[in-house]
Amino acid sequence: MAQLSIVWQRLVTEGATCPRCDGTQGQLMRAVATLRSALAPLGIEPVLTVKELDETTFRAAPGESNRIWISGKSLEEWVGAQSGSSQCCSVCGDAECRTTELGGTVYEEVPERLIVQAGLMAASRMVGDVRPDSSCCQAGDCCAG
Repeated sequence: MAQLSIVWQRLVTEGATCPRCDGTQGQLMRAVATLRSALAPLGIEPVLTVKELDETTFRAAPGESNRIWISGKSLEEWVGAQSGSSQCCSVCGDAECRTTELGGTVYEEVPERLIVQAGLMAASRMVGDVRPDSSCCQAGDCCAG
C-alpha cells in the first residue's frame, strides 16, 4: 500500500500539552480514521507521525506547535488557509500559539474536516501512482478496460 504521510507536532512539557493541542489530537485521530476508510480501496494508507517539541524549541518558535503536514506540505497550503496566532494557556504560558485561519474563521484546534480535506487532496495526487484494491473484482473482468 502507498503511504500518505501525516506529521503533527506540538509542545509537550512533563507529559502534558495545552488544551488547544489536546483538542487537535482528538480531531486528528478521527480524521486519520476517516481517511483510512476512504483511501483503503485506492491502495493508500495514511501514516501518522507525532513529534514532540521540547520547551526550548517551542519558546524559539511557538508557531511550530500544533502544526500539521500532509505529504510534505502544510495543511494550510492544501486547503488555502493561513496560519495565525493567539495567546494560549497552560503549558504554553502566555505564548502566542498557532491558529489556522480559513474563510474569516480562526481555529485554535485544527478541525477534523480540514485535515480530511487536505488528506483527500494529497491522496488525489497519488491515485495515478498506486494500484486500487482489486478485491472488488472476482474474475478481474470488472477491471478490464
